[in-house]
Amino acid sequence: MAATPLTPMAIAVLALLFERAMHPYEMYQLLIARKEDRLLKIRPGSLYHTVDRLAERELVASVGTDRDGNRPERTTYEVTDAGKDALRERLTELLSAPAEEYPQFTLALSEAHNLSAETASELLKNRVALLQKDLDELLLIAESVCEKRIYYVGLEYTVAMRTAELSWLRAFVVDIDSGALEWQPHELAKGNR
Repeated sequence: MAATPLTPMAIAVLALLFERAMHPYEMYQLLIARKEDRLLKIRPGSLYHTVDRLAERELVASVGTDRDGNRPERTTYEVTDAGKDALRERLTELLSAPAEEYPQFTLALSEAHNLSAETASELLKNRVALLQKDLDELLLIAESVCEKRIYYVGLEYTVAMRTAELSWLRAFVVDIDSGALEWQPHELAKGNR
């Protein structure tokens, strides 16, 4: 039976431990400092649970515990050879070929004709405004990066994808508003004006 593929959080943990041994709280702080919370959902509980699962699979190993003052003991982990192999294998899979993903927004675009053109346009204009705000924040983060660029290529990719998405959405809204896109709403859309 094949091993369960590494989750995005497991990839992040193993990648951090590739750099050096550390305890989960330090991993959490470093992920947040590097703005990786823009790339994956990072919650302390999930991170600790992921480290436990990786330890059970012998992909990481405890190398000691320490205590700082009155704080709880902290277990420091390092990546094992099996963990290095698992990370390399998963990254090879993810980088080499696109995985079929099914984003909800793509489905919503495909079914937008069930709304009136005016409603769809207004909703998309709202989305564009929110995405622009997000892009502006991403650009500020990118400008403030002081560490090695290699830790932020995911952020660069996100900026490029957000920029392309905004460009496409703005053109799509123009097509809706100008009538260049023939809009034939179904009965559902007629009551949604």
